[in-house]
Amino acid sequence: MLLLQWCTVLQKLSMFRIKFYCQKNRKVMKGSFLVFIALMLQTIASAQTFVQRKGSQFMLEGKPYYYIGANYWYGSLLGLEKEKERGKERLQKELDFLQQKGVTNLRVLAGAEGEGLINGVYRVGPPLQAKQGEFDEEVLQSLDLLLYEMGKRKMKAIVFLSNTWEWSGGFLQYLNWAGKMEDSVLRRKLTWDEWKQYVSQFYGCERCKNAYYAQVQKVVNRTNSISKKQYKDDPAIMAWELANEPRPMLAEATADFINWNKETAALIKSLDKNHLVTTGSEGHIGTGGLPLLEVVHSDKNVDYLTIHIWPKNWAWYPDTSMAQGLPQVIAKTQDYIKEHITLAKKLQKPLVIEEFGLPRNGQLFDAATATTLRDKYFQSIFSIWQQSKRSNGVIAGCNFWAFGGSARPVAGQPFWKKGDALMGDPPMEEQGLNTVFDSDKSTWKVIESFTKGK
Repeated sequence: MLLLQWCTVLQKLSMFRIKFYCQKNRKVMKGSFLVFIALMLQTIASAQTFVQRKGSQFMLEGKPYYYIGANYWYGSLLGLEKEKERGKERLQKELDFLQQKGVTNLRVLAGAEGEGLINGVYRVGPPLQAKQGEFDEEVLQSLDLLLYEMGKRKMKAIVFLSNTWEWSGGFLQYLNWAGKMEDSVLRRKLTWDEWKQYVSQFYGCERCKNAYYAQVQKVVNRTNSISKKQYKDDPAIMAWELANEPRPMLAEATADFINWNKETAALIKSLDKNHLVTTGSEGHIGTGGLPLLEVVHSDKNVDYLTIHIWPKNWAWYPDTSMAQGLPQVIAKTQDYIKEHITLAKKLQKPLVIEEFGLPRNGQLFDAATATTLRDKYFQSIFSIWQQSKRSNGVIAGCNFWAFGGSARPVAGQPFWKKGDALMGDPPMEEQGLNTVFDSDKSTWKVIESFTKGK
C-alpha cells in the first residue's frame, strides 16, 4: 500500500520534489529499503518521460501524446559551423522559435555517409562516416548538441539513421563501399531505371547491410558528450527511424526488403529498450502497395506507421496551375490519409504524417513570395490531425516539411552549393521550394492555431 502511494506521488511531483520528500521522511525509512525505493522511483520517473506506445496511441507522462512537429534534418549539422551565428547560436535561436510556436517534435538526420558528388549533386556534410568504418567524433558531437538543446526545451527527436536518397549519401554510398557500384557511376547522374536497379540491391547485400548496421550501432550506443547521458537513456529521443523513405524499388527485391526491415528493427530494439522504432516509409506510394506495407509494419519491433505526401512529385496537380489543382490535391491527400488510417487501425498502431509540403505561390523560391496555397494545404492536414486528437484517433503526429529557420535562398542560384546556409530543401532540390522560413507569418499563424488551440 505504501509503495502504491509513493508511485501516485511520483506521478504528481518532479524528481526534485520526490528527492526532497524522501529526505524529509528519512527517519521512517530504513537503510537498504530506502535505497531500493529511491532507485525504483527514479526508474519509474525516467520511464514516464519517454514517449511510449499503448495500442494505437502514443503516451507521454501518463497522457496521450499528440503533436505538430517539423522536419529539421540539418539541425544535427549546425554545430559543425565555425561561425556561431551560422551554427550554435542559429540552432539555439531556431529551437527557441519553434518552441514558442508550439512545435516541439523534430525529425532529424543522424549523419551523412561519404563525401563529394553523388548522382550528380553535392551531398550534405561533413559526413558522419567519410569512409567505411571511420566515424567523425566532431559530427557526433554536433548531434549531441542538437539533442542536448532539444532536451533542455523538452522537445522530442525522431532520428533517421540513413537515407534511400543521395543527398546524404545513404544506400548508394554503402553499395559503392561494397564494390557494387563504381566511383564513376556513383558520381554521375543516374537514370531512374539505373537508380532503381542499384538501390534495390542494397537489401540483399550483406557487406552493405553490415556497414549500415555498424553506423546504427555507433549512433544508438553513443553517450552524449555534453549531457553524459547514453542516447538509449535520453528522453529527448522519441524514436529511431530505419532510414528516410526506404523502398524495395523492384519487385524482385521485396523479400530482401522485408527481411532488412525485420532485422534492423530487431537490432535497434536489442540495443535500446526505451525508444520507439519506425521505418520511415512514405506509405503505399513508392513502397510497393498496402499489402507489403502491412507485412513490414505488422512486425512486433515496429511501433508505428509513417506516411509522406508529395503532391508536386506525384503529379497531383498540373504544373501550369497549382491554384487550379489545389482542390484535387486536398481531396487526394485526404483519401491517402484515410487509406493508411484503415491500416493503422487494423494493426492497432499509431500513424504519423511525417512529411508533407507544397511550394510557394507560383512555385517560386523567393522567401518574400506568398504562401496562400500552402497555408490552405497545411490547414487541411492539421484539421485531420486535430479531429484525431479530439477523438483519441490513430493519427498521432504531423511533421511538416520543412523548417528553414533564418536561412534564405541565394538570389539567382536555384541549387545549394558548399558553404551555403542549410535549409529544409536538400541540395538536389531548388532552395526555398518547400521550406517554411521563420518569416512566413501566415503559415505560422495557421500552425499556431492548432498547436495553441483547443
